[in-house]
Amino acid sequence: MTDSQASNSADKSQPHQAYSAEEWSQIKTVLLDMDGTLLDLHFDNYFWLQFMPRKYAELYGIEDEEAHQILKQASEATYGTLDWYCLDHWSERLNMPIAALKQDIVEKIQYRPHVKDFLEMLKQQGKRAVIVTNAHRDSVNLKMSKTGLDQLVDRIISSHDYQEPKESQAFWDHLSQDEPFDINTTLLIDDSQAVLKSAQIWGFKHLLTIFHPDSQKAPNTDSEHPGILHFDELMPVQNDAKQEQSGK
Repeated sequence: MTDSQASNSADKSQPHQAYSAEEWSQIKTVLLDMDGTLLDLHFDNYFWLQFMPRKYAELYGIEDEEAHQILKQASEATYGTLDWYCLDHWSERLNMPIAALKQDIVEKIQYRPHVKDFLEMLKQQGKRAVIVTNAHRDSVNLKMSKTGLDQLVDRIISSHDYQEPKESQAFWDHLSQDEPFDINTTLLIDDSQAVLKSAQIWGFKHLLTIFHPDSQKAPNTDSEHPGILHFDELMPVQNDAKQEQSGK
């Protein structure tokens, strides 16, 4: 399944996170989620909530609504575990070639707004950009081949590499050993509230969420964490830093 398929309620709104040039200069590493953060979550939501129920209904000769309920129950039974994100698990569980079926709607794999400019800014500023995703490696490979996103970051890490989802404290333990980072100078950006909560418990000090992960749904600002709609909200940091340097 996807990293987040949350509701669109917006009862508790957090203000957008703002970094001064001085604060931003302290950030040396940016850990980035993939689906719903760098890439439009619409692909994943459409695949699991519309495309797959139809395919399942066709395969087993049932109504779409019944198929939807079956998949929903199966999803709820594994939510928050590595299996929820594992294409091998779902291929076996549903007796369907999940990775191959994703190829049928590959045109829906799209960047979120301003992502390329933001990643270029990180590169220019000498900040390390690392994707940390719960997505299965087959999903990662499909999306890299479609977008070339792997050419814009320093490294891509899947939770399947560690056999622990990002919701688990063990994931961050593995990550800190495999990709050493300073907790005081590292920013994590993720659209999943469960993942951000896990990271906060582990000790992360700089957390940012995405309020508009799916372009086809309304923004969702119901978050315990500060966030942004799109990455252009962080781009002024670059301009402020340039002005600060020129004024010295």
